[in-house]
Amino acid sequence: MTEAIDLLFNTSLWAAVLRIATPLIFGVLGALLCERAGVLNLGIEGIMTMGAMTGWLAVYLGLPLWLGLVVAASSGAVMGLLHATLTVPLGLSQHVSGLGITLFASALAAYLYRLIVEVGDLPPTIEPFRPIDVPFLSDIPILGPVLFGQAAPTYVALAAVIVVAYMLARTPVGLAIRMTGENPHAVEAQGLNPIRIRIGAVVAGSALMAVGGSFLTMAAFDSFFPGMVQGRGWICIALVVFASWRPGKALLGALLFAFFDAYQLRLQTVVDGVPYQLFLMAPYVLSILALIFVARRAEVPASLMVPYRRGER
Repeated sequence: MTEAIDLLFNTSLWAAVLRIATPLIFGVLGALLCERAGVLNLGIEGIMTMGAMTGWLAVYLGLPLWLGLVVAASSGAVMGLLHATLTVPLGLSQHVSGLGITLFASALAAYLYRLIVEVGDLPPTIEPFRPIDVPFLSDIPILGPVLFGQAAPTYVALAAVIVVAYMLARTPVGLAIRMTGENPHAVEAQGLNPIRIRIGAVVAGSALMAVGGSFLTMAAFDSFFPGMVQGRGWICIALVVFASWRPGKALLGALLFAFFDAYQLRLQTVVDGVPYQLFLMAPYVLSILALIFVARRAEVPASLMVPYRRGER
């Protein structure tokens, strides 16, 4: 018991929390953008897988790491455009389209990987993003090793939270996105096009999701394998509800799940006699309980999953 408590005061635990939370932060911000505009994007799992593969593949074929992130974002944007085209102007089921995108993108990523990359006994690797020790700041006791020894995409994720929060709360674009998710007919009455706004939000959100997936292959690990996203996309969908569609609370939710995950990995080394499967399921069970507690008070965007047709009331 003492060892389990001591783990909470280990800076490596909290550094791991921020690292594990990074792909979740990108994913939940992307899902949040889509849903604030009124579109549920259940394709996130496949989009993250596609981003993980295309970003890694771009670097494997010779592009710099930062361009690899751009390639990953572009692939996510393409998948988002496909989902948006099916659900916004055509008005098809957002559930069916999203699940179809997940199946299609996951299968396509695995197929392209097998088609392009020659796989031997060991999977091919790249030189990933390495942790950056920020001069002076990384020497701050406790806080330094946690915050200022992360890989560059982690800082991009934290900056993205600030940018998305400011954009939604303080800019005309953000107001248009939020109003499209609440009352697209009121947006139309102001001379704006809700269809274009929804498509743009889904494309931008899907690009963020794909960057989250690329973090797994370009920073957390150095290779790609199908299934490596391991349900993170579905966790992001739940975290949007936990966050009540607010970027700041989305960051908190991602950190909370990451803490459960990082802590259970370390608990396995100090607690004997407990099946490891119980540790593996603990983050998901605790996240579900937190979601149940918070979701009862969440205010869903009024037009989420409601198709918009010009001129109809």
